[in-house]
Amino acid sequence: MVNENNEQYIEDEAFDKEKLDALLTEGDIDQFRDEFLSMHTYDQGEYFEICDDEFKQKIYQFLSPTEVADFFETTELDDEEYDEIFQNMNANYASEMLSDMSYDNAVDILNVLSKNKVVTLLTLMNREDAQEIKALLHYEEDTAGGIMTTEYISVYSTMSVKEAMFYVKEQAPQAETIYVIFVVDENKKLVGVISLRDLIVAEIDAYVEEIMSERVISSNVADDQEDVAQTMRDYDLIALPVIDYQDHILGIITIDDILDVMDEEASEDYSKLAGVSDIDSTNDTVIQTAMKRLPWLLILTVLGMITASILGQFEDTLSQVALLAAFIPIISGMSGNSGTQSLAVSVRNISTGEIDEQSKLKLALRESGSGLLTGLCCALSLFVIIIVLYQEPILAAIVSVSLTIAMTVGTLMGSVIPMFMNKMNIDPAVASGPFITTINDIVSMLIYFSLATAFMSYLV
Repeated sequence: MVNENNEQYIEDEAFDKEKLDALLTEGDIDQFRDEFLSMHTYDQGEYFEICDDEFKQKIYQFLSPTEVADFFETTELDDEEYDEIFQNMNANYASEMLSDMSYDNAVDILNVLSKNKVVTLLTLMNREDAQEIKALLHYEEDTAGGIMTTEYISVYSTMSVKEAMFYVKEQAPQAETIYVIFVVDENKKLVGVISLRDLIVAEIDAYVEEIMSERVISSNVADDQEDVAQTMRDYDLIALPVIDYQDHILGIITIDDILDVMDEEASEDYSKLAGVSDIDSTNDTVIQTAMKRLPWLLILTVLGMITASILGQFEDTLSQVALLAAFIPIISGMSGNSGTQSLAVSVRNISTGEIDEQSKLKLALRESGSGLLTGLCCALSLFVIIIVLYQEPILAAIVSVSLTIAMTVGTLMGSVIPMFMNKMNIDPAVASGPFITTINDIVSMLIYFSLATAFMSYLV
């Protein structure tokens, strides 16, 4: 298998950790370098992540900053781990390593380090790299500017194909990707795009402006990274230019960066749907894990008290027909389940941009209709079961009607609440599963006991 950098590797090839550990322990530099550098950079990063501090220090001694930079871009560590690594790494070595990394990846790391450490590392870097990285550090982390790189290839529209080819060859070693080439005018404004293939097959004496495409999809530097990911997905782009408010190209976002963004956004939405601030890290302490989960649980506790107070208001109804209590878990549970299903569909449609103003009503009607249909089916089954087990047709009717209404309202709430939150510029994923479930508990209990109270004379 061959990747973009022409590196050949065997998929799923595992490294020999014990052998590498032994070579580091013995201090066999040559053998370690031969073994380690023959591995794919991803495997190198995987090995580095599981090394202890002593072995990491030896790796710095055995490898150059450039060689460490190659695999360091593949590492996925927590903020605390990055901070610890750079505390233990020689500052000159660290600054040179960061200089050899892609600017956007170097910025991602610097964003999690202390300000004093960042200043030190930037001071030790060569001037050109430091300036490029400083410029990227000014942008918000979750924006197009925060994830873009300035290592791209651009040519002037007035160049001939021959001149452009030489220019591309000159810029290629420093570029993040060479397959997409952006075209600018004399004022550095983005005016077109060409592929490397277009440039290769074009007549040598043709001009770039004759073969370029003027239909350029771009992103503003302040755009949210989630919107950028959606744009690249919609247009099947491998690189997206980032421009300022005057159409000057500032950098590009490549597909590998967007894959990271999509993974990050998916994890964030998943954690919100689960009712936690973010996905728990395996390195979190008991207290840290509890503090992340506590805010939503406190809110849900208060909301749960509303359910308890509703039950208290219908104490007389329960005392007269105790059997009503047996069906509380079924009605509240099914209402919450149907609401969570509807919530997942609604949040996905909003996050992927598949829903607009015209389709919101259609989605709400479809979900409530689905809730009504599924509710009727479940209610019919429950009606038959209650008749067979308890010979109570009135009770069966009350429970069945309550279940149908609760599931219909539950699915409607699951679709409407995320749309309302999105309208208020609140992340719709905040309408988490536990939140929807608790709200539906309140509504379903009101429906159930109101019906039971209304027909109490037929039950007693």
